[in-house]
Amino acid sequence: MPEGHTIHRYARLHTKTFAGQQLRAWSPQGRFDDGAALLDGTVLEGVDARGKHLFYRWEHDRTLHVHLGLFGRFRTHRGDSPPDPSDGTRLALRSDDATVYLSGPTDCSLIDPDEEAEILDRLGPDPIADGAEGIDRFAEMLGRRTVGIGQALLDQKAVAGVGNVYRAEALFLEGVHPEVRARDLDDDAVGALWDRLVDLLVAGERAGRIVTVDPDEVGASSTRDLDRSERLYVYKRAGEPCRRCGTEIQRWEMGNRSIWACPACQPR
Repeated sequence: MPEGHTIHRYARLHTKTFAGQQLRAWSPQGRFDDGAALLDGTVLEGVDARGKHLFYRWEHDRTLHVHLGLFGRFRTHRGDSPPDPSDGTRLALRSDDATVYLSGPTDCSLIDPDEEAEILDRLGPDPIADGAEGIDRFAEMLGRRTVGIGQALLDQKAVAGVGNVYRAEALFLEGVHPEVRARDLDDDAVGALWDRLVDLLVAGERAGRIVTVDPDEVGASSTRDLDRSERLYVYKRAGEPCRRCGTEIQRWEMGNRSIWACPACQPR
């Protein structure tokens, strides 16, 4: 499932590509025919992101909600002769010089203000959208949770947009073991963890990829020089040596998801 940095990047790029333009909209798959018909020929005013949710703002006060889920994907094509959409394309949007195809989303629907409010009420602070101002609510949300911090970080009510990669990497960088109860973290640890999440997700949104490793630690001159296998500290590196201390990275199940950590750098 795409994490928050990807969703915010889509919001920024789709706003840049389509905002202020009258778009052609249709549903090749047919499952969104009625909604696409209402959007077809109208102006997209902009796109907002919150956690893993996208909100496309159209004229006539219409809002399109998109949640990619596990399998959702956007494909962008430049030029006035894009390839034909696949049969599974839920929504197609076209301007004079660009086309976007959306396939496999968990949700693609027109929503009213009350429905949007319900979605937002279920979400915790967003590291990208809220920045430094989100720390108080983040601390409040963690203070209510007796589960391990590794599990709490995947709870979208606690923090919106963090997924499996960012939770593992942020906890490693802060030296926090995933099994430590969320409510047991002191104020300094909570503040440092929030700042780390903000820094990581903002950097990921700008770069369009997740890179958490300090290039100096793997002998690279910059993040651009990092090989794909060198970009992360612990995620999916079970059995490999820690980049900092050489201890074998461990993996186990936590809240029905895999989690990775260095037992030396993140002591219980």
